[in-house]
This record gives sequence, structure tokens and C-alpha cells, in this order.
Amino acid sequence: MKERTAESYIASAKEVLKIEADAVLALQSEIDTNFVKICELLRDCRGRVVVTGMGKSGHVGSKIAATLASTGTPAFFVHPAEASHGDLGMLTEIDVVLALSNSGETDEIISILPIIARRQIPLISMTGNANSTLARASNFHLLVKVEREACPLNLAPTASTTAALAMGDAVAVTLLEMRGFTSEDFAFSHPGGKLGRRLLLRVQDIMAPFEELAAIPETSSLTDTLLAMTQKPLGVSVAVDDAHHLLGVFTEGDLRRSLMTGKDVHELTMADCMTRTPFTISPEALAVDAVHLMETKRITALPVVENNVVLGLIHMHHLLQARVI
Repeated sequence: MKERTAESYIASAKEVLKIEADAVLALQSEIDTNFVKICELLRDCRGRVVVTGMGKSGHVGSKIAATLASTGTPAFFVHPAEASHGDLGMLTEIDVVLALSNSGETDEIISILPIIARRQIPLISMTGNANSTLARASNFHLLVKVEREACPLNLAPTASTTAALAMGDAVAVTLLEMRGFTSEDFAFSHPGGKLGRRLLLRVQDIMAPFEELAAIPETSSLTDTLLAMTQKPLGVSVAVDDAHHLLGVFTEGDLRRSLMTGKDVHELTMADCMTRTPFTISPEALAVDAVHLMETKRITALPVVENNVVLGLIHMHHLLQARVI
């Protein structure tokens, strides 16, 4: 066997990418009114999209089901071999089946077609052969045909699985647009991820409540103000009246500025030192908005107010703990 060079391997890898890219681009001719009707059927499905496929097509189908589910189309994957041994019980008459098979002749799928037809469950197939058994048995068919696999033996599913995956994404994204699916909708499907936290978490969810604040009258001495800050270690004291209306905020920065005035600190009060018009935020605001305001204004804490009544305080530490940043 002739020894190969690094350059030859690089050339082979680039050829794989070219073959697969060409296979995906060739699918554009299949995006037509038939494609739209398929998406409309899936959009109007009152049940769930049940995706099935064997082998590599099964792996692709599993990913398509996951993408559909996370973008607003309820879906799940059923293994065709398991389907004929009880899992067909998962299907209902209000579902739609999406079956993947490059050949369109996969035995495990063909064997369950009579049951799907008998129950009058709509069937969409995605194959590389429009004349296959699966394609002909379907209510709708998507042709995902490739000229050749990226495998040099033209055997291992490579370009064909990439093409099927891309077509699945095209369906999912089209459905997303048909449904008017928003970034907030996406976040509800991904509450554990950083995106979900950024789009769903609100200030009131993570703020320190009023009871945990160093909230004191503006007539308090500077000594009492510092003592309150020590007892409630958020780095901030807020001046409030009896109705908890915000009068001002005192931070370490205000302390430094007060000391620089040269005045007798024993005679200073909270009112003499505090910032009277601090930046604030609503409890309904997104936590990510608090991050933006803090970063823009170069501050580390914000009083949370509603109708100028202090409800709590959000600190940069809260945002870090909640993994918003």
C-alpha cells in the first residue's frame, strides 16, 4: 500500500466537506409547495410528531425530533424495531409520523406501515428514493437524494445523513416561523441553560427582599449607617421613609467622597452623604437588564423599586450566583 502524506489526508478531508456541502445545497430544489404542505400538516398536528428511523437514519431522526420539540413542535423519537414490539402504543390518531430511510426499504419501518395506515395516521417520509416502498406508502414525501456518499467506498452513510439532518432543520425552522415562535418561547424549553436564564429570570426572582436590606432613615448618623451596612452585608444602605419610599442610597463610594470633604464625620448624617437620585430597577425587569445597567453605569447594586417603594435590592453577586453572567 502506497504511503500517504499529510497533504493527501488534508485533501481527502476537504473533499468530504465539499461533497456534503454540495449534497445540502442540492436540496434547495426540493423546497417547494409540497414542502410547505408538509410543514402545514405538522403545524396543524393536534398530537405529536412521531419520528422514526433505523441505524444512522435513526440517529438523525432522534436529533430532528429533539430540534422540533425545542422549537415549538411537540415531537419524540420511536425506534422502529421497538415499535413493532409494543411501542406503537405510543401513537395516537391525532399524531403525525415522520419516517426516515435513505433506501426507503428498511424492513423495520416497512413492517409497521400497515398499522399506521389502518389507524389513518398521516405519514411523511424522508428518503433518497421517490419510488421506494416507504415513499409510495406516504401521504407526503421529501426526496433527500445525494449523488454519492462522502465515504470513498460510497458505502458509509455520510452525505446522505448530513442531507437528511439539514432537511430536518429546514422543516423545524420553517415550523418555528409558522408558529411565530419567539426567543422567550425557546427559553421555556431550555430553562436549565444560560440562554433560558437570561431570557426568563427576572429581578424579583433573585433579589434580596426588603427585610435583608440595610434600610434606615435619612436622619441616621454616618456611624449608624456604617453599622447597618456591616449588619446587612450587601455593601449598600438605602434611606427610606416610614412607607419605604426610596430617599437615597449610600455606598462605599459615597463614604470615600464624604471623607474627602474634610467635614467632621461624627456630625454627618445619611442625608449628608447619600446619593439622592440612584439608579433603580423594576422587580419585573429581566435579570439580564440589571446586568446591562450595572455594567453601563459601573455600579454593583440596584434598589428594586415599584412606584418608588423599595421592595429589595439586586447585587452583582446575585447575578453571578444565578449564573446570568
